[in-house]
Amino acid sequence: MATTQLTASSVTVSARNLASFEGLRPSTGKFSSLGTLKSGALTHRSFKGLVVKAAGVVAAKYTLIKPLGDRVLVKIKEAEQKTESGILLLPTAQSKPQGGEVVAVGKGKKIGKTKLESSVKTGAQVIYSKYAGTEVEFNDSNHLILKEDDIVGILETDDIKDLKPLNDTVFIKVAKAEEKTAGGLWLTQASKEKKPSIGTVIAVGPGTLDEEGNKKPLPVAPGNTVLYSNYTGNDFNGSDGTNYIAMRVSDVMAVLS
Repeated sequence: MATTQLTASSVTVSARNLASFEGLRPSTGKFSSLGTLKSGALTHRSFKGLVVKAAGVVAAKYTLIKPLGDRVLVKIKEAEQKTESGILLLPTAQSKPQGGEVVAVGKGKKIGKTKLESSVKTGAQVIYSKYAGTEVEFNDSNHLILKEDDIVGILETDDIKDLKPLNDTVFIKVAKAEEKTAGGLWLTQASKEKKPSIGTVIAVGPGTLDEEGNKKPLPVAPGNTVLYSNYTGNDFNGSDGTNYIAMRVSDVMAVLS
């Protein structure tokens, strides 16, 4: 029976076939390898639920993007192309950046009768949540339009340990995995690699406002040892190899003592 092999280079979806928006030029997104399919098995129904994510391209005739409300425009930091030892990384090995420079901010938002201006300013270097916002190509650079709540914090140095969290974000140093069980048995490498859910709070955001405009302080403080939910937050590696995680305070379950 005849078969058809589809690869990343053989299936291309044009933005003309997707919903169009004023000011966006067509761009293309490619599927990763789809494996081997029987001839004739590929139909419109086969792609139900399959999402193609490609950056929209803002036409050259537009020279300004002005975010609305509490949205922020961030110029995405370029991915590292070399390792610390100078080895060139293939595009597939380059980690997707989670940071960049704020180039424009909206006028803020209202909570009850209180108007809040953006807590980030143009020029600030910020770290944002994975999968946040909408990516656009503007002035030959990749940008991200996202809500301020999706910004994890401000980073003024090259080391993530210096992150200054925003809003209700908690920044935690992840506890190292135990080498032995309580009974003294050595743990296997697979057991040690299980994601710990305990860590020490390094820094916390200023909190959020209630509908009366009053600041609500967070229930945890730097120095607290906390238990947090698994599979939550954003993971980071420090320059010394230390693991950190940033999450909303609602994902912190308990303070340990």
